[in-house]
This record gives sequence, structure tokens and C-alpha cells, in this order.
Amino acid sequence: MGDRVIVTLGCAGCKNKNYHFQRGKKKDFKLEIKKFCRACGKQTLHKEVK
Repeated sequence: MGDRVIVTLGCAGCKNKNYHFQRGKKKDFKLEIKKFCRACGKQTLHKEVK
């Protein structure tokens, strides 16, 4: 059916790669979500990395 790709989210503050999930391949924008970072100990902005 649809093509899926694995996306990794990295913390904007400490650059740790914390979250992995799947999404559709046709998205043309980078994902940015506020999530909890265990290394920083607080909620920070997480951006999509390769």
C-alpha cells in the first residue's frame, strides 16, 4: 500500500536521538515536536534527523 519511512527525532539542545517512529514518505517538511529528553531532564524541541 503506502510507503513508510522510519523517522528519528533528536533533541535540539543536547543532540541526543531519543525517539523513532514511522510516517508516510510523501511528507515534504521536517517534523518538530516538543518532547521530554532524558539527558536534559526537561521538555525540549525535538527535530527530525537522518
